[in-house]
Amino acid sequence: MWGLTGILILVSLTVMYKTHRELPFMMDDLWYSTMLSDETPIASFFDIVKSQIWHYNNWGGRSMTHGILQLTLLMGERPADLLNVVMTVLLSVLACVVAQYRNMPAFWAAMSMLLGLNANWKMSMFWQAGAANYLYISVFILLFAWCYLRELPEKGEDGAPEGGRLWGITLWIVPLGILAGWSNENMGPAVWLLSLAVMALAVREKRRLPLWMFLGNVSCLVGSVLVIAAPGNFVRSAQIESREYGFFWQCFLRGYAESTAVTVYLFPTLLALGFMMVLCRGVLKQELGRRNILLLLCALLSWGAMVLSPHYPDRASFGTMTLLICVILSLAKKILDVRKDLAWPLWGMAALAWLRGMYYCGEFLAITWGWIK
Repeated sequence: MWGLTGILILVSLTVMYKTHRELPFMMDDLWYSTMLSDETPIASFFDIVKSQIWHYNNWGGRSMTHGILQLTLLMGERPADLLNVVMTVLLSVLACVVAQYRNMPAFWAAMSMLLGLNANWKMSMFWQAGAANYLYISVFILLFAWCYLRELPEKGEDGAPEGGRLWGITLWIVPLGILAGWSNENMGPAVWLLSLAVMALAVREKRRLPLWMFLGNVSCLVGSVLVIAAPGNFVRSAQIESREYGFFWQCFLRGYAESTAVTVYLFPTLLALGFMMVLCRGVLKQELGRRNILLLLCALLSWGAMVLSPHYPDRASFGTMTLLICVILSLAKKILDVRKDLAWPLWGMAALAWLRGMYYCGEFLAITWGWIK
């Protein structure tokens, strides 16, 4: 099993890297390669700072994500492609860490689901602008969420975090909280509420809250406010055509977008999650656990928050999908802890996600290389 998993991981990484190499910088990548206010190419870190100040005041509040994007564009295509694969690996590892299911098969399953259950794999993971906005930033969001979730004991646990206290967390939780909050308009507030819920549960259970929890929560809130309250958001929203529609028509459009996210964008992930929940809770009568419940609520909030946006592109469901994948992995561990005979059926489901993801990349490569015309 381990040998086969290692081969599948190696194949996955190779195929993904080849796909990154064949997909050039395009669309927004070309614009963000410049100073934004004019067509002057960015040439240094200080150019990125200047362009993001303009961006914050004239186009939108995602200064952190687009600052990261400009840094990767400045690196060039080959280093950026390699970094994209590295970030995919990091996000897969973090999904396993959050799910408390840490082995090679779980890592392969996480990576397979990130690609195979994705509503728009190309625009959220392989397009450079999409990777910075969704793939990269999800790493910071999951890391921030994990710092709090590991402090939340489940039934039967003694209350001490797994692995002990994190070294130096009081210092680095502030920049991490800002990055997590100053990410996307829906994910930042959702993960802030998750950290607040963990703190509230700790107070309810009369446990002492360490200083870093307050610092992280406040910094995440500050980041969320900064991304939402950016002057550029109001400049950009004034250009949206839906502003010309009446109130009830706008409500219909946004309700339609939310419904589309559930029935189309997130449907494969929700289908897998539903199967796991029925098996875990309905058949085996196991508890979901407080951490999984909080992750599900966080996913619900990140989906529901998009009702405030005039546009809900399929790639914007990436963060919500990532949270749900963490729950799927956690439930898989719970199931296999009591029914090891179900291992092959569950890995079979993961294999279907892997095949779907490899099909996406394989079809793209075959067309690009002229094998399919």
